[in-house]
Amino acid sequence: MPAARSWRPFWLHQGAEYLVALVLIASALQSPDPLWPALAGGLVLVNTAFSGPPLGAFKVIGRGLHRRLDLVVIGVLVVGAALPFLSIDTASRLTMLLIAAVLGFVWWGTNFAAAAERRRATAPSGRVDVESLGRSAGRLFAKASDAIRKRE
Repeated sequence: MPAARSWRPFWLHQGAEYLVALVLIASALQSPDPLWPALAGGLVLVNTAFSGPPLGAFKVIGRGLHRRLDLVVIGVLVVGAALPFLSIDTASRLTMLLIAAVLGFVWWGTNFAAAAERRRATAPSGRVDVESLGRSAGRLFAKASDAIRKRE
């Protein structure tokens, strides 16, 4: 994934999926026909739990497969909410569509690379660039001003 859009770590992605699964299951408990929203919440929960560390319960699938399965789960939510012959009330249909949109947003900004791969990709090249020089100068100035304030 390009680094420009990948700002969310995978553990935050997993946490958001757990919350979304709980929302779907809780909305199913309030629904007159709880089967389909509960199954959708269970699908999201299983997908997250099987994706492994840091927040997954079991290491069954890797991050790359989880990334593709997220798209399948989002598609299942949208299709399930859109099928008119399923006995789902309107509020549950809207909840499933909104949850699919939230999952799509979370998926879009997640960095699915493992921590070691991210560190290797952003390892310093030995060259001094202007941005790192500016950051170092800013840190040095902040430390110096803090030391001066403490002496006074």
